[in-house]
Amino acid sequence: MVAMILEVTQICQDRLLAWSTNNLPPILAFLLITVVTVKYLTRHPRRVYLVEYACFGPNSKYRIAPASLIENFRLSHFLDDDNTSFLGKICRRSGLGDETCLPSSYHCTPLIPSFSLARKEAEQVIFTVVDDLFSKASMEPSKIDILIVNCSIMTMIPSMTDMIINRYKLRSDIQNMQLSGMGCSAGLIAVGLARNLLQLMPYGAHAMVVSTEIVTCNYYAGKKRSMQLTNMLFRMGGAAVLLSNSRANARFELLHTVRKSTAAQDSAYHCVFHEEDDEGNLGLNLSKDLVAVAGEALKANICTSAPLLLPVSEQLSFLLSSIAQVFLKKNTRQYVPNFGLAVEHFCIHAGGRAVIDAVQRSLNLSDEQVEPSRMTLHRFGNTSSSSVWYEMAYCEAKQLMRKGDRVWMIGFGSGYKCNSAVWKCILPARSADSAWANCIHRYPMEVPKQVTAMTKQYRY
Repeated sequence: MVAMILEVTQICQDRLLAWSTNNLPPILAFLLITVVTVKYLTRHPRRVYLVEYACFGPNSKYRIAPASLIENFRLSHFLDDDNTSFLGKICRRSGLGDETCLPSSYHCTPLIPSFSLARKEAEQVIFTVVDDLFSKASMEPSKIDILIVNCSIMTMIPSMTDMIINRYKLRSDIQNMQLSGMGCSAGLIAVGLARNLLQLMPYGAHAMVVSTEIVTCNYYAGKKRSMQLTNMLFRMGGAAVLLSNSRANARFELLHTVRKSTAAQDSAYHCVFHEEDDEGNLGLNLSKDLVAVAGEALKANICTSAPLLLPVSEQLSFLLSSIAQVFLKKNTRQYVPNFGLAVEHFCIHAGGRAVIDAVQRSLNLSDEQVEPSRMTLHRFGNTSSSSVWYEMAYCEAKQLMRKGDRVWMIGFGSGYKCNSAVWKCILPARSADSAWANCIHRYPMEVPKQVTAMTKQYRY
């Protein structure tokens, strides 16, 4: 038996050698094609697409006038005239309109910091946008393979992802995760995470990203001015986004995502800080250096984003300007590239009028280019990480979006982080998103642009 096996093995080896000698060119060609294909796939990962998205449009019963909100804070926390006057200045100069909304706990005197009401707010916002998303995408919940929820300051047990899985009876093998404490740019972080996972999933997989911020229970009850700002700026809101690694039914293609963090610097790390004041009241403390820190984070992001976006002519002009400043010692302003040549729509996080103004100056943008951000801030306030989706929805509701247009989303968040994403439009929306549908005819409207000194010591 051993002799027979050895004889057969020798015959097979001889025949394989003879076959490979006669067919060497096809074998080499096959190996070459395989190597090239593998290298292409590793350098060009699977593309990711945006199938649909939906924004939360609060019911009109949740609208609260700034004067009523300030009166509630005054009566609930015994604020003196100086604090009340300061809050009034914040409202007048914030860029927020009279139709922004807050949950039911803010409509009571005194305010009700109830965890059960916070859970109801989360269910109301999240279930509304997810229902709208499934309806717009004509998709069954069972098709979701990945679920990511980001909510920075509010956590609950079970998690918000578990809440969604229970409501829609999602599959047991779904990959789900929740991001907390990542600030107002967490929505773009979640998009980047979903992209990375989709690139490893089988073709046709879907990921759902839900971005929100639950403001019930998270208002500041003290009298420290730098911590009172969030009470005047943040409002209820949220968005749900459906992504896929299949182009079928896609409306946008995700071109680039860039993440930059400046948390290694102490000033940036403490710029937005969740802490207690001297009297033990918990809240978000916004540093006086917030705008400057945001500018540095934006600069770091642009250094990576610009080569991906700008045409060669703009990159060359910027390079020559930098060389002139370094070697010729000229006291001239550095050339600001024209990002309008690379991007048709800008969605800048509506964190406050000062932030929008700073980005507009840094990127040398026109009033029309920052219109989506200003109008979103005016109509909905600072909805945290979901604000960039309200801004994209504004562009589509105003029928500004065209096939082939590129959208640059720029988000800022605690840490301090500046994250961005670039999308390419495949199919514009046929109708306005529900959040804008009932009010888009009134926009744009005149909103004061310049930030004046709010106090002698503080400028938000």
